[in-house]
Amino acid sequence: MSSSRAAVSTEHGSSPPETDGAGLGLLARGGAVLLIAAIVLFGVCVASLAIGAKSIPMGEVLAALFGQGDASVRVIIGDWRLSRTVVGLVCGVCLGAAGVVIGALTRNPIADPGLLGVNAGAALGVVIGLTITGGMGVTGYTWFAFAGAGSAAVIVYLLSMIGQATASPLRLALSGVALAAVLSGVTQLLVFIDESVLDSFRFWRIGSLAARDLADVIPLLPYVLGAALLALALCRALNALSLGDRTAAGLGVNLGRVRLLGFVVVTILCGAATALAGPIAFVGLLVYHIAQYLVGSDHRVLVPLSMLLAPSLLLGADVLGRLIGGGEPVPVGVMTAFVGSPALIALIVWSRRMGAGS
Repeated sequence: MSSSRAAVSTEHGSSPPETDGAGLGLLARGGAVLLIAAIVLFGVCVASLAIGAKSIPMGEVLAALFGQGDASVRVIIGDWRLSRTVVGLVCGVCLGAAGVVIGALTRNPIADPGLLGVNAGAALGVVIGLTITGGMGVTGYTWFAFAGAGSAAVIVYLLSMIGQATASPLRLALSGVALAAVLSGVTQLLVFIDESVLDSFRFWRIGSLAARDLADVIPLLPYVLGAALLALALCRALNALSLGDRTAAGLGVNLGRVRLLGFVVVTILCGAATALAGPIAFVGLLVYHIAQYLVGSDHRVLVPLSMLLAPSLLLGADVLGRLIGGGEPVPVGVMTAFVGSPALIALIVWSRRMGAGS
């Protein structure tokens, strides 16, 4: 039975994850990679607490976390850097998991919530919420972000299916880019019309981990935790889906239910991340490919690894932005764009070469 499964190819030429001894070996390797990724994430969190315009020794950081030491250091750590680090952790988990799930659902190597218009939809939802209410906290406009992200995902999927039975990866990407441009234009128009929204939106729109505290994060944790657990529960179904719709259905996978649940996961995670930090692009895309390079295509390892790598990437970019900007840190959205744009071009070139060689 295992040999027959190993002989089945995916729609883009790769083999499914093994379930025999070789598969157990891959899972063992994946466990080692997960452990290393967790250690790296811990180190990046420490760096996020200690490094900035004013670098603080680890002894003073630990003292400040326990409410001891110099008062100014306690303010820097407790009021600024701790909340910034927690926001980066939560947003990273959201973007990492969403990137893997949306990539699996679309079977598109350049699928990303930002490229497919989901983040732009969440951003428009937030601006609509700010326009209607005249300003509210993160918890308030998170629901608008959820609605915007979900609506954008549905529209992109419907647009990509015009004139054909299924949504091809290329049409999904083109529809997402087109919709993101339209939604961004509408967002800018609303901001231009209502000047009271401008100040709230201007800094948030480029993606930043600042200007948030733990009180903004805590109400979102149940949604993020639930969506992350659902993403982990879908791993086996996503493995089957990577074989193609016909094969997955033959293996007993309910395609409609898996896509619906995956859609819910992406909507919640992207909505929460966008509400907290703004529309940050490329993180899910980069982490998806890094994780695949490290552990292969088994989503049982790929999803949790992405949840560890994405916060490391996001917090690392934020720390680098603080070092570059000094007293005025470079927003993390700008830093990820600097890295993500060339990486996207490289992925497109690589995909075309692989397609030409096959």
